[in-house]
Amino acid sequence: MKEKLARNIAIYRKERGLTQEELATRLGISFQAVSKWENAVTMPDLSLVPELCRTLEVSIDKLLGYVSQDKPITIYEEEYKTENYYWGTEPNSGVYEVLKAMPPSRRLKLLDIGCGEGRDAVFFARNGYEVTGIDVSDAGIEKTKRLAEYAGVQVNVLKADVLDFRLDKPYDIIYSSGVLHYIKPEFRQEIFANYKQFTNPGGIHVLNVFVHKPFIAPPPENEPHAYKWHSGELLSHYRDWLIKDSAEIVFDCNSSGIPHQHAMSTVMAQKA
Repeated sequence: MKEKLARNIAIYRKERGLTQEELATRLGISFQAVSKWENAVTMPDLSLVPELCRTLEVSIDKLLGYVSQDKPITIYEEEYKTENYYWGTEPNSGVYEVLKAMPPSRRLKLLDIGCGEGRDAVFFARNGYEVTGIDVSDAGIEKTKRLAEYAGVQVNVLKADVLDFRLDKPYDIIYSSGVLHYIKPEFRQEIFANYKQFTNPGGIHVLNVFVHKPFIAPPPENEPHAYKWHSGELLSHYRDWLIKDSAEIVFDCNSSGIPHQHAMSTVMAQKA
């Protein structure tokens, strides 16, 4: 609890653009006290918690880590509420790269970051991986559970915002497709360091991100919480890992009913 609270205070303080000194001034305490909170040395006095939450613009539950998101941050929350699967149930092509690179010849723990409606997470579980999926969409989580039940497999599904979520136990494989643009640029270094820290030796990351290209028109979907990535940026987080594959592609998309294109960077990297 103390470590989670410490991390959340630091995250939400930075999201509000406050320094430790500025937060301390607003609360009428010393900046050393804030520093001790964020380093999990001490915890805030109970009397300060309501004002701390008002200043950081979060609920008490969210500050304590019990609620991942106060309001929808993805445009797909409503789309996932339909009976049909918005993205279908066939997995992305990237799942086969995982199978080839690290087949489940032994028990392997896999994390699907932003599992959506579960098509990739369920595919991995059907092929023998021990799968955990996270997503911020309640409707997506329910559809993932439903798809897993239909397939007769177990997928541990958690509600979490990719911006807030941090690992506290190791995985062999971390996989994510079409989700990491929800991470603000200023948090990417810290978040990827966490992903890398909690990856077992020999483990792999198989990830992709949408990248900005001036010759490609913006997508028709209005995503207010999406943030641009640039060519080479994803790869730069793995300069100390073995790069097993990396590419940049442009592809056609019709997800909104309006034909458009995306540019995407992909990486498969292995921890020594």
